[in-house]
Amino acid sequence: MQAVQWAEAARAAARAGRWLEAEDLWRKVLGADARHPEALYSLGVHAFQAGHLEESVDLLRRACEAAPGEATVWVFLSAVLKAAGLAEEAWEAIQGALVADPYSLAALLAKASLLEEANGAASAVVSYRNALKVAPPSQHWPPHLREQLEHASRLVEAETRAYQDYLLQTLDGLIRQTQPTDRPRWREALSIMAGASRPYLSDANQLYVPRLPAIPFFTREHFPWIEALEANTDLIRQELEAALAGAQGAFTPYITYAPGQPVNQWGELNHSDRWSTLDLWKSGSPIAGNQQLCPGTTRALAEVDLAQIEGLCPNVMFSALAPRTRIPPHHGETNARVIAHLPLVVPENCEYRVGFDRIQWKPGEVIVFDDTLEHEAYNGSDVLRTVLIFDVWNPLLSQDDREIVLAMAAAARSYGGG
Repeated sequence: MQAVQWAEAARAAARAGRWLEAEDLWRKVLGADARHPEALYSLGVHAFQAGHLEESVDLLRRACEAAPGEATVWVFLSAVLKAAGLAEEAWEAIQGALVADPYSLAALLAKASLLEEANGAASAVVSYRNALKVAPPSQHWPPHLREQLEHASRLVEAETRAYQDYLLQTLDGLIRQTQPTDRPRWREALSIMAGASRPYLSDANQLYVPRLPAIPFFTREHFPWIEALEANTDLIRQELEAALAGAQGAFTPYITYAPGQPVNQWGELNHSDRWSTLDLWKSGSPIAGNQQLCPGTTRALAEVDLAQIEGLCPNVMFSALAPRTRIPPHHGETNARVIAHLPLVVPENCEYRVGFDRIQWKPGEVIVFDDTLEHEAYNGSDVLRTVLIFDVWNPLLSQDDREIVLAMAAAARSYGGG
């Protein structure tokens, strides 16, 4: 009972910064219980701080024997052994820490540090990467580990970039022998192998068709209507500019979450004119007033194989992205349809990413992509960027496939009385 009271008093003294008093109390605890783990650990820390390495090692070894499941004690023992120049024993202590807790952030960082000192940065990359995986987001890094985590982050980034560059240089000649449309796939494979990027997988918010290839950007031959639409670019741009200059309120914020809804990555753009649209069709329904504002655009789109899925698409809109604005990474509603862009006004420093692939819009040149892959956009200029966006059927679906998609969407709408 006396030992319990001394331990409580020692903790209180340590919290108050009365270190000598705490040390005396822990020695009393140890006199009453020679295997008291906390007393052994605390006195081991005191001995290390006083420069008594041999005494610290002895106390900490005994603490590990008394409480082998305490990873923190093993990590501190390793640090003391390292300071004493006993590298092999420091390594063994870290192994003990990871046996106690394989996810100990401090132990993973200590292991990586030992590897880096012994064999160089490349040997420590995996361990540093593992530490970063179990670490919380950087804004929540523990203060006493922040410097180590920052070092880990810099080292992993540098080594990953060096490995990726090596792979690209080594295989560049072979990749250049493949078809131009295949080259991005192999460059992405090397990026994933190096750890510079992750696989981007199709992820639909509503209706997902399994086993369709997830193609970031489709080639033009899938869409025979492209040239005819591109020929109307000037007319479409003129109607866009008239709409921007004319009807007040025609363009409205694209992101409009109601109060109480989780906005997630959309917080900065929610109800913001920084990303605004003028809808010609929305969720499958025509917007008659806006189509009357843009009759030439509406007629041109009549020749396009728009995806018709009741309650879902087509969506057709002019999209206006303000200067210095980023649309954050997100996924689309269904891979039964793909998204087409007809760029209209595209200043410099505008970029679009779908999965691993990045492109620059070119005014008047249609691009078609699978938006169930993570995608994002950026306008880094000082000028408004405008694009006509519309839904078309995924060209990899047969007519029979389309009928099943329509039946699936209808069944989803009718379930539970709609």
